Amino acid sequence: MNLKQLEAFVNVAEKRSFSKAARELYLTQPTVSAHVSALEKELNIKLFLRNTREVGLTDEGEKLYQYARQMLNLEQLIYEAFDSDVASNSCIKIAASTIPAQYLLPDILSRYSSMYPKEQFELVESDSAGVIRAVSERTVDIGFAGTILDKRSCEYVPFFDDELIIVMPNNEKYRQIKETETGIKWLERVPIIMREQGSGTRKEAEKQLKREGIDIRKLNVVANMENTEVIKQSVKKGIGVTIISKLAAAEDLKWENVLAYPLGEKKRVRKLYVVYNKEYPRTKAVKKMMKIAETFKSELE
Repeated sequence: MNLKQLEAFVNVAEKRSFSKAARELYLTQPTVSAHVSALEKELNIKLFLRNTREVGLTDEGEKLYQYARQMLNLEQLIYEAFDSDVASNSCIKIAASTIPAQYLLPDILSRYSSMYPKEQFELVESDSAGVIRAVSERTVDIGFAGTILDKRSCEYVPFFDDELIIVMPNNEKYRQIKETETGIKWLERVPIIMREQGSGTRKEAEKQLKREGIDIRKLNVVANMENTEVIKQSVKKGIGVTIISKLAAAEDLKWENVLAYPLGEKKRVRKLYVVYNKEYPRTKAVKKMMKIAETFKSELE
């Protein structure tokens, strides 16, 4: 086996498509297929399950992917260690949870592109659990997440303080709640839309509700949703209230499409983190991205 074969295999695994992998590598699809077939023949295993829409890894393919991804990462580290021209045209792979991806990273990536115009980046959006898993497994170079999970290989560096608030429909019922209620016990009497399990926003919201003496089991959760924009639209339609980032709700609050209510007597913030795998040397691209995030943080303080 050789690195070209492993590179073809990894790209098919990540793109879930032979044709997309071929475009990514500037190869023909038959060439990519030949590389994968050569690996299967040499190892005497089947790497992919194919259907009409996409390809998926077999159990043996999953095992090989973990090794192959590490080998390609090490190849890149070698290039960067010796300032190869290849490194100057490298592609940094980023995973980010919803709030960083939609409301913070556009600014950070704009700065990165402006400072390093020859370098590319690839961004994948996931929930915080998925981001941290990707960093831990080294399928991405760096992550931006809204919570800390117990992954010993991961290092978390705070880069933004995000305030969580209760967002409500702007109608008579909730205007009255906003004017007359103190505390947040009233949450137990209204329908609530929550982010999905695995979301950093949800995990932090549950922590803060518990601090305020709210029994989460007593809440009337009418929906669990992944998309913040869909959640906001659902709130505007009167389906229920939600707990989301003030950053995400800023535009709708500005135009009074929704109402804001504090999540407790004290201002409740959660940290957003840059996440990297401390078991591997950080590439120059990762260090540059972290430096920009650090600068971004200092400008906001």
